[in-house]
Amino acid sequence: MAGAWSAGRSITTTMLVVLLGLVVIALNTAVAYVAVGATVVPIITGLLLCLVFVFAVRLLHRAAWLAFLAVLPALFVLVGSVQLAPEAVLEARGVRQEVTIVDVQVVGKRHEFMLQGADGRLDEPLVHQGSNPGYRVGDRLAVLTDPDGVVDLEAADRVDSGGMLAALLLGGVGWTVIALLAGWRGHVRRWKGRHDTLVI
Repeated sequence: MAGAWSAGRSITTTMLVVLLGLVVIALNTAVAYVAVGATVVPIITGLLLCLVFVFAVRLLHRAAWLAFLAVLPALFVLVGSVQLAPEAVLEARGVRQEVTIVDVQVVGKRHEFMLQGADGRLDEPLVHQGSNPGYRVGDRLAVLTDPDGVVDLEAADRVDSGGMLAALLLGGVGWTVIALLAGWRGHVRRWKGRHDTLVI
């Protein structure tokens, strides 16, 4: 039938889309490591690369619902690839300090907690972006600080590079399953001569 792909072409194209997803994950994680401390860089590249993968799924599938579904694993890929580098850096070279929250400055939903350590007040605040930070003046906690000053200070119990790696793996598995399903469905749609749609 006109427009139909051979099984070999469909399999090859599907594997290329699967590979594209893995390349996006690896590339944005590498960008985050190179630009560690400048979170906005991997966020922008990650968003663009995730959109490329979603668009590739849309072309492969010839319908949009799997492309929309690919957005969910994309969130895991984006968060994991952006956060893995700074959290791994803090785990590798971060200095652990026991501190007390002595003051807080709030601007909108941004909370900056001033910290007092054994050697005096820390120059860097603990920053929380959101409506419910879970910290109060007087609270004692452990933080990890980067001696090179590249990565922002973070509460020690919230540094989890293993969790970010798990998010990346989960996103990669999700994208792989979606790409395989898109390849199969796209092959069937082309074989039946069905045109691009927003639905199945």
